[in-house]
Amino acid sequence: QVQLVESGGGLVQPGGSLRLSCSVSGFTLDYYAIGWFHQAPGREREGVVCISSSDGSTNYSDSVKGRFTISRDNAKNTVYLQMNSLKPEDTAVYYCAGRRRFCPRRGLVDYWGQGIQVTVSS
Repeated sequence: QVQLVESGGGLVQPGGSLRLSCSVSGFTLDYYAIGWFHQAPGREREGVVCISSSDGSTNYSDSVKGRFTISRDNAKNTVYLQMNSLKPEDTAVYYCAGRRRFCPRRGLVDYWGQGIQVTVSS
């Protein structure tokens, strides 16, 4: 049974940091790319960043470049999203997603996590 489980969300003040984790079971990260998406109320789900299955290359959206860092630990089958310098506009539900070989894109996702809330507010 495939599962992607996000953890690490919560409430943080502007300028603060959070680290999200995506724990994967049912498939191995050796063959799957993992992406993080976010969805704010009333808005569409958008891709934030992806890490490839092959060489660990990454692709960030402009809105998070320089502030967020994705990494993976294949031995633990876990992908991390370190979020620094958080802004109120980062407030959203964050989802991790898996796709075999290629980065997940909206409409091209094999598996979704259940999502986790991140709220940036003073």
